[in-house]
Amino acid sequence: MDKTFTLKIFRGTKDKQFWDEFELPLTSGMNVISALMEIQKEPVNKKGARVEPVSWEQGCLEEVCGSCSMLINGRPRQACTAIIHTILEKTGSNVITLAPFTKFPLVRDLVVNRERMFRTLKEVKGWIDVDGSFIKGFGPQIPQAKQEKMYVLSTCMTCGCCTEACPQFGQTQKFVGPAAVSQVRLFNSHPTGAYEKSSRLATLMQEGGISDCGNAQNCVQVCPKEIPLTESIASIGRDVSLEAFRRIFSTPDR
Repeated sequence: MDKTFTLKIFRGTKDKQFWDEFELPLTSGMNVISALMEIQKEPVNKKGARVEPVSWEQGCLEEVCGSCSMLINGRPRQACTAIIHTILEKTGSNVITLAPFTKFPLVRDLVVNRERMFRTLKEVKGWIDVDGSFIKGFGPQIPQAKQEKMYVLSTCMTCGCCTEACPQFGQTQKFVGPAAVSQVRLFNSHPTGAYEKSSRLATLMQEGGISDCGNAQNCVQVCPKEIPLTESIASIGRDVSLEAFRRIFSTPDR
């Protein structure tokens, strides 16, 4: 294997975009983040020109925060767990392409604005509201098997990989995305969170809700945490249908 490799990076802002290439020495255990850090220390491209350092996001560096999401060789994933040596062996090439997600507004280089995902979590009440819950007494215990299922759902980082891969999610489309649907399943499964179940399901009945899912199943293929997103979509789809029937046939309070 070559002792050097090339990062081909999509750069710029919404007004001007271009590709820039950087040749770097290959070191053991190097990941995409550490490669970007090397460029940051000495931002000279393959043409020998000194350029502005590449902009990207990072946080925990252990695939927990979800901030370093980007397209690596066209696939949405986390840069912190993208090992250079592994990628080069898999592709048989010494060039790795990095690009920002396309489903969110571009800020600069590899940085995008994922505010829409966080706003959606507010709309679906992606939290457990404990205010006043103490007056209802102790909640029921959660069986171990159910806890294990809920834990998997709780590992969502709001990284955006699933939404990037989803054909129904985009800057001009209103679908809330797989992550939000799965979070509704998580918080509706909690004994205290279930008090807001009807409200959460009502949000997913609206335009951009669960009916906008095209069942492409791309989301579950790219989720870094291997969350069963298609199971969540199926489960919430059933719950939304039951909630709709309940609202149609329930007798209004008089």
